[in-house]
Formats: sequence, structure tokens, C-alpha cells
Amino acid sequence: MKKSFFYPILFMSLLTAIFTFILAFMEFGTAEKVEQNLALELQKKILYVFDIPYDNSASIESINKLFSDKITRDGDLFTYTEGGQIMGYAFPASGPGLWGGIEMYVGISEDYNTLLGLAITDQNETPGLGGRIGDEEFLGQFRNLDVSGSTQGNYIIYRPAPGGNTDAVTGATLTSKSVSKLLNEDIQTFLAERKGD
Repeated sequence: MKKSFFYPILFMSLLTAIFTFILAFMEFGTAEKVEQNLALELQKKILYVFDIPYDNSASIESINKLFSDKITRDGDLFTYTEGGQIMGYAFPASGPGLWGGIEMYVGISEDYNTLLGLAITDQNETPGLGGRIGDEEFLGQFRNLDVSGSTQGNYIIYRPAPGGNTDAVTGATLTSKSVSKLLNEDIQTFLAERKGD
């Protein structure tokens, strides 16, 4: 009776210990590769922000070289340099979306007058609706967007509002509002810090 009672518990404990060891070993064995892939993904996002072309099938080494030739990093701030001249900066922007946080990098020209581009690094919005903020159709409209005439921190204004310069994602009003709000706030904060206002 005792043997039949303890046997399943012992068996399940041993089985759990074996699978836990296997999972821990796999996590330890792949941690470096996962870290490399995350770093590579961030490099690709920053290259995208600055509209620096690269071959998506290129080796990690060639993307690393392209990145290190043109981009320098200081904490979360990335600086794009071409021929010894600063072309722009990329800084993080984040805030709440409809279902979770939205994180992105925003590129702005060296004179702070033009958005160079933006890339979403993390978002949890509804696929096919709010999740389309990560699509080229939405992101492309921020490429070379003039923000020099913006007043009171209104850098992103959705059409058809007066002064509108971008389009919201159709069917994702709350996500679109979240994106414009976080962009306007974080651009304003970045410019105030850079210009010393």
C-alpha cells in the first residue's frame, strides 16, 4: 500500500527534476545566442529609423560592421554620422497603448526640424488592427516628416484635423491616439533636453 502510494509521487518528482534540468540547460546554452539576436534586431531597427539600407539576408558580421561604421551609441541615444557629419539622432519613446506598452525609437535630424523615421520595438496591440502600427504603411509616413512648424508640442496631428500631417490606423482609434500622444510627449521632452529649454 505504501509502495503504491509513494511510487507515483517519486516518479513525478524525478520526471519533473529531469525536465527542469533539460530546460535550464537549454536556456543556459542558448542565452548568448538570444542576446546576440536581440542586439542584431535592435541594430536593424536603428538602421531602419535612419533609412540606412541593408540586406536583410546579410550576415551578422556585415550588419554589425555597417552599424558600427555609421552609428554610435551613448546609453539609449544613437547618433548617425555620415562622412564625419552628424545626420541625426534616434531616441527611445514609450507609453501605454490600448492593451499594453508601446516602445519605439524615433529618429530626428541634427537640426531637430525633421523626423527621419521611427521603428516599433515592442507592442501588444490587436493583430490586424492596432498591431498595424508596426507596418510600413503606417511607419513610412513618419519618414522625413517636417516638424519645424509644430507648436505646443503638437508634432504628430492626424488628418483631417487642421494641420494634420499623418494618418491614423483605420479601425484602431485608441491605439493611434496613444501613438500620437507618446510621440508628442517624448519628442517634446527630447528637444527640451537637447536645446536646454
